[in-house]
Amino acid sequence: MFYFLLLLLLMQFPPSEQVTEDVIYMTESGYAEFESSVPLHSFTGESEHLTGMIDPEENMVDFYLDLNTLKTGIDRRDRDMYRTLNVDEYPFAEFTGSLESMFDMDTTEKQQVTVNGDFTIKGVTRKVKIDGNIQVNGDQLTLEASWTLNLDDYNIEPPGILFYKVNEEQKILLEATLKPRERENL
Repeated sequence: MFYFLLLLLLMQFPPSEQVTEDVIYMTESGYAEFESSVPLHSFTGESEHLTGMIDPEENMVDFYLDLNTLKTGIDRRDRDMYRTLNVDEYPFAEFTGSLESMFDMDTTEKQQVTVNGDFTIKGVTRKVKIDGNIQVNGDQLTLEASWTLNLDDYNIEPPGILFYKVNEEQKILLEATLKPRERENL
């Protein structure tokens, strides 16, 4: 009788979605933004072509952005940015790393996460630690992350106008909805 009641209870409350070893979460249309400034003026660059994945089983996080998709709203500034970043030779910025601790698929609350890994831009790779949030929405994950990138750390000479140079610190923001994909279909 006890097993019958337990079975009825389980049928009424289906199990929550779990991280399974067969699933990798991916996006091909995430959002990336940088905020930059010169004295008395700030501007942003944006792209909706952030590509990446989170593999819970392997605890691997990998995101990259085609820098040619970044737009600031002014063509000349975009061309200067592409030249500064040498996108002909180094077209991608990439982060590869791992989560410090796994997120919980049983809650729909935003969860703070931290990733450690390597960020590469303009052919220079540095170890970084990035804080963000993951929220479970049904079978999808919503990711938000931000950090400050120092241009000098990546041998990027800040462009300038007259006597003013772009601030060496760039605020980076990433947002993405990652959908499950079966590992065997990749």
